[in-house]
Amino acid sequence: MALRARLFSKSKLAYGSQVLLQKEYAVPVRHFAKESAPPALKGDEMLKNVFVEVKSKFETALGILKKEKITIAPEDPAAVSHYANVMKTVREKANLLSESQDILATIETETQDIPDARTYLLTLKEIRTKKGLLDDLGAEAMMIDALDKVEKELKKPLLRNDKKGMDLLLAEFDKINKQLGIRKEDLPKYEEQLELKLAKAQLEELKKDVVEAMETQKKREEFKDEREAVDVKTLDIRNFL
Repeated sequence: MALRARLFSKSKLAYGSQVLLQKEYAVPVRHFAKESAPPALKGDEMLKNVFVEVKSKFETALGILKKEKITIAPEDPAAVSHYANVMKTVREKANLLSESQDILATIETETQDIPDARTYLLTLKEIRTKKGLLDDLGAEAMMIDALDKVEKELKKPLLRNDKKGMDLLLAEFDKINKQLGIRKEDLPKYEEQLELKLAKAQLEELKKDVVEAMETQKKREEFKDEREAVDVKTLDIRNFL
């Protein structure tokens, strides 16, 4: 998606590189006792539960959007901030993941059974590529170089359950973050910046779609006498929900 490709920022790098590589931080499903697992659902019942959950989330989101006035003005910081806050409320009330949370969830799911650090880092690269994200800071190459340095010192491939080796690698990652100006305590700020960029990009796409729709409508015979252009900022999305 072209939109996501434009949104790679320090937030992505920080979250990707700060997810600790030790396997004990992941909790695979098989680690739970068999008797504690929920009862298996039949196909129809599972489908029904999924439908009910999706319907509930949709109705929750729609209910919030019907109450909030959204101004289609990506060039206005106040409008972007308000839209970002509305979407944050939608995610919280409908129990949806934010962009950063979605990235973390994907990383945890796809890397939980990886035994070595190199495969882990290569998998991070695959995840980034699939999501259309750009590593414009060159972080991946720096992390691989750090891994090469640690493995050369250890004289063996680095496994994620090797505490001594992992401590060395994470220390190298800390140096990289410092070099790039990334601090763990600033992660919430990076996430907020990311959500604002995402909100602005979404408003830009919405404005583009609205303008195209109005231009198409003006060409129709029944609207040929209407010459006055409508400012998209005056439109109230709630009227179309």
